[in-house]
Amino acid sequence: MNWHQAWPAPAKLNLFLHVVGRRADGYHLLQTVFRFIDLADTLRFEPRDDGRIVLATPTPGVPDEQNLIVRAARELQKIGVTEGNPFCGTGKTALGTTIHLEKRIPMGGGLGGGSSDAATTLLALSHLWGLGLSRKRLQAIGLALGADVPVFIHGHSTFAEGIGERFTDVAVPVCDYVLTMPEVHVPTLDIFRSPDLKRDTPAIRPAEWHAGFGHNDLEPVACALYPEVARHLDLLRPFGDARMTGSGACCFVSFSESTAATKALATLPKGIRALKISGLAEHPLCGLT
Repeated sequence: MNWHQAWPAPAKLNLFLHVVGRRADGYHLLQTVFRFIDLADTLRFEPRDDGRIVLATPTPGVPDEQNLIVRAARELQKIGVTEGNPFCGTGKTALGTTIHLEKRIPMGGGLGGGSSDAATTLLALSHLWGLGLSRKRLQAIGLALGADVPVFIHGHSTFAEGIGERFTDVAVPVCDYVLTMPEVHVPTLDIFRSPDLKRDTPAIRPAEWHAGFGHNDLEPVACALYPEVARHLDLLRPFGDARMTGSGACCFVSFSESTAATKALATLPKGIRALKISGLAEHPLCGLT
């Protein structure tokens, strides 16, 4: 892979999401299964020798100092300069890059787009800058950026625990999904701060998980605050066990046969933003060394 490569940043689904407790510092303890899907953003990187990190396609309403892509690049830049790694191919230590983002994953949808973009930035620049950082180290850097970043670096369908950083890989059946995207932006903090959020679902062992298990503890709060989420779930329930992913707002239902998913998508009312998507066996960059 080189500087002309297009780097994918896939979305994820939370196949279930239980809140099993809360730490003394306020962080919620979760159990969930992450599954990557073929809806993805795309990033491209250009080398710079002036030490600047430039996001050529900034996210509206998100200043660079808060953008996870820029923050990820700057964290790697600090490591590269501190540890004396040369800029890839130039012999200079002024690590820099211009980053282009093609955005397909909706913001505030519970699909992990920002976290995935940050993870791909870490994976790509560690490779392009010749830093050679291990996935374990990149996961630690990612965790400081956001709780969902490490799973995208980990790269496999996995049962995650803690605040989302402890992984036990699981087998997820091959299937397609119909994904709906309500026209609302759900702030994650609003969901987790709600006094109505259930925080004591009994924990399970990873080996106890199976397809169809559990529910999303965040879903009732999101539905109460954003009725459009509840409406989308109601539209999907005739086809199966519809669920919200993450903290919302996107909703999904699974299909073992692709043709059934296509037919279900065609029956949704006009004006509903929806896609037929496929689950991925692993992250597209899982084999990157």
